[in-house]
Amino acid sequence: MKKTLNLVLAAVTTMGLAFSAHAEDYITLASTTSTENSGLFNSILPKFEDATGIEVRVVAVGTGQAFEIARRGDADSLLVHDTAGEKRFVENGYATERADVMYNDFVLIGPADDPANISEAKTAAEALFAIAEAEAPFASRGDDSGTNRAELRLWESAGVEPGGSWYRELGSGMGPTLNTAAAMDAYVMSDRATWVAFENRQNLKLLFEGDKVLFNQYGSLLLSEEKHPHLKHEMAAKWHNWLLSDDGQKAIADFKVDGQQLFFPNAQ
Repeated sequence: MKKTLNLVLAAVTTMGLAFSAHAEDYITLASTTSTENSGLFNSILPKFEDATGIEVRVVAVGTGQAFEIARRGDADSLLVHDTAGEKRFVENGYATERADVMYNDFVLIGPADDPANISEAKTAAEALFAIAEAEAPFASRGDDSGTNRAELRLWESAGVEPGGSWYRELGSGMGPTLNTAAAMDAYVMSDRATWVAFENRQNLKLLFEGDKVLFNQYGSLLLSEEKHPHLKHEMAAKWHNWLLSDDGQKAIADFKVDGQQLFFPNAQ
């Protein structure tokens, strides 16, 4: 009886150790709502886990919040879309490496009847100027995300300081912002991937695209071991390198919604 009990206890202990070890085989990734809302992670993360045995747990927030999470040492890896901000992050010592991973573009969405007539605009700046001039409702993420930062740069290039009752800063992710725009019949700037995957379109329609200033680059960063030695740097490096590898780039290219490729790999 005692021998049997000891065997059972030994088995339970072994199972517990195995579970504990397995439970540590994950990294926390701070990333953007666009990569989450589009369905990209649901497509590529299982492939990475199958290849490495490492689980990736995503915290999907605006790019500004993702930077802050990584700056505090609360994430092991970072995948965002603000190249200028990413380079500053490296220069300030919070990351040791930044690499291009993939790109898509931003688009301007609005009510199908297009009261500001932005579909006739020749540039994105011209389109935003027309919205401001018409004081047509515009839903802004207002959350310091990569999309919000890009939007604010476009307003500046249009010579407009947005404000007033027509301009709504929501402080929300891309999906909720699109939902609000649909309810308000408002204009909104979105990354293309989230727009394609978005189902609650109501009266919204893609009205402007194609300006080169709407290019949307995503980058992966390796965080600083010196700043945060407690992070899972080795596993994070495997994720970073997989994204840049042929397998990772193919996984990104293979992700499609309704037959449409949403992200285009461009690792160097």
